[in-house]
Amino acid sequence: MPDLGKTKLNIVMLSVHSSPVGQLGTMDTGGMSVCLREIARELGSRGHRVDIYTRLRDPESKEILDLYKNVRLIHLKAGPLGHLDKRAVYPHLEDFFREMEGFRSSRGIHYDLIHSHYWLSGRVGGWAQDHWRVPHLVTFHTLGAVKNDTPGVEQEPEPRVTTERHLAQTCDRILAATGKEKQQIIDYYGVLPEKISVIPCGVNLDLFSPMDKAIARQELGLDQKGPLLLCVARFAPSKGIDRLLAAMVSLKDSQGVRLLIIGGDGHGDPVSRDLRKMCQENRIEDVVTFKGRVEQENLPVYYSAADMLVVPSRYESFGLVALEALACGTPVVATRVGAMGDVIVEGETGHVVLNGSPVSLAKDIDKFMTLLLRATSPLSIRTSVRRFAWSNVATTISEAYLDVLREQKGV
Repeated sequence: MPDLGKTKLNIVMLSVHSSPVGQLGTMDTGGMSVCLREIARELGSRGHRVDIYTRLRDPESKEILDLYKNVRLIHLKAGPLGHLDKRAVYPHLEDFFREMEGFRSSRGIHYDLIHSHYWLSGRVGGWAQDHWRVPHLVTFHTLGAVKNDTPGVEQEPEPRVTTERHLAQTCDRILAATGKEKQQIIDYYGVLPEKISVIPCGVNLDLFSPMDKAIARQELGLDQKGPLLLCVARFAPSKGIDRLLAAMVSLKDSQGVRLLIIGGDGHGDPVSRDLRKMCQENRIEDVVTFKGRVEQENLPVYYSAADMLVVPSRYESFGLVALEALACGTPVVATRVGAMGDVIVEGETGHVVLNGSPVSLAKDIDKFMTLLLRATSPLSIRTSVRRFAWSNVATTISEAYLDVLREQKGV
């Protein structure tokens, strides 16, 4: 047990299926990886030591990679090399745990607590919890039971729902991104409210900041005239890109609106091909541009070039891209998912669409285009999300860690 007065912890973070340094925007790498990386960096800067364990994909990857001060990324062999679909990772979890325990024990490392990200990691974290006798905190990021109850969203296998329910009952603390997610965990998995802490995702305010729109468009080689919508998302059914494209059928003749889409696994990906085919069939390919993946450090110029970020998702646990856009001074129109109702100031920094149908999306985007541009300055929009700085989030997470350790010690 650590000296809680010193509060310098030795922390395990688990991200089995998705590397925190993976390619953002691809199918299995998104906001979760950003959250894990930023939290670890903040904790490391405060003197805590963080080891992040993930599955080895590339044989050229170093076993141990120093990410930031006091933060290491550790690659473990579990299953075949290369990309594995999330569901294909499940049979290799026991191998992952054995490799992790071998790494830890051979070096004589003692960890104070475990923080698992996603249900696959949670299963490994549960074994470590029992073996090491240390507290286990879980961030689910998405919930299988909720996805299975959401029309149009990819369905999750029963082992996921069963595992999440077991983890919710047996872990020491659940960190939920929103009050809505907390209630869903209570309703679906029967967890007592006091076991769940609500801690939002954050945003890197040093990276995401406004720049002049004309300069941003010039830098990207974009037309200076006409409204530009932006969508930044993985190409998964839950992200609702298909219904945003359907909305563009109505919007293409409205004020010369264009749409730029960032994300996806490239031209060869079946989902990407389907979305491009949808554009051709609906004759909107001239107003829709698929940019592909963009590294996170290059996203601010795209947010600044856009007049509006659109989040058309069917399901989100939080919706990190909305925070990033708002930090760049760009208004957001989003469906009522995740934290949209918490991060958007209605009518000032954006608008939450009550009905996510293509007709409603098109109507509200068209209606709020002029209103949002006139209502609030980029600086005021940015100011509205300053409370979501990662430093604030990390402070709250540190407090949750210490609370759990105090509970274990009986303080």
